[in-house]
Amino acid sequence: MSDETTKEVTMSASAEVRTTKTSHPAPRGSDLPTCPVCADSMIAAEASAFLTDDVVSYLWTCDTCGYGFVTKHAFRRTVCN
Repeated sequence: MSDETTKEVTMSASAEVRTTKTSHPAPRGSDLPTCPVCADSMIAAEASAFLTDDVVSYLWTCDTCGYGFVTKHAFRRTVCN
């Protein structure tokens, strides 16, 4: 019988605000961000929040290197008649 020990590890992350606007719109699915540190692809944001009625903020954290950043997305409201 082996004696296993558990060690808690804390990873640091820094955050910056980045924009999701591009000069050339990308096809659907390829507009997901990549990590600016290690260039790994991001699949889903960890969290999102409405900043105003038409602006959403997304928190991203890289699974590979732990770098964190925030993006903001502005959208137009669709009015149904």
